[in-house]
Amino acid sequence: MIISLIVAIAKNGVIGKASGQMPWHVKDEFKHFKNTTLGFPIIMGRKTFETLGKPLKERLNIVVSRNQNYKTDFEEVVIKSSLQSAIDYCKELNPEKIFIIGGGEIFKQSIPLADEMIITFMKFDAEGEIKYPEFDSKQWKIEKTMDHELFEVFRYKRKK
Repeated sequence: MIISLIVAIAKNGVIGKASGQMPWHVKDEFKHFKNTTLGFPIIMGRKTFETLGKPLKERLNIVVSRNQNYKTDFEEVVIKSSLQSAIDYCKELNPEKIFIIGGGEIFKQSIPLADEMIITFMKFDAEGEIKYPEFDSKQWKIEKTMDHELFEVFRYKRKK
């Protein structure tokens, strides 16, 4: 099972606002995210899920929350108390790949566990307090890129 992180990062490192909101709305980038994650389990933190407001369609939505009593209005959403328990749950389902979609704290925990990172670099700065964690670029090789008007997509594969 491949553990993949997928994230969009502004030029100034911002991935989100403390309120949980996305600092931009770029239709083609959302389309890339949807097309990439469709059909696979997605793991996210509680704040990310609450920002979405509802589960993303055609994907198993797994929410990580330390609050043991956390519940959603959506029966199909799986809630786990840690990133590791969410990953272990996915291993039992044996998908080809899982995607970790944020936010900042979940990314920080998941970078050491990831096999790949699909990083969209936006071609503009954005307002926000949440930044993507630093990572050692020497541990990764860039495998594939796409170039769009407002963003570029890079696929980082962990070096063996």
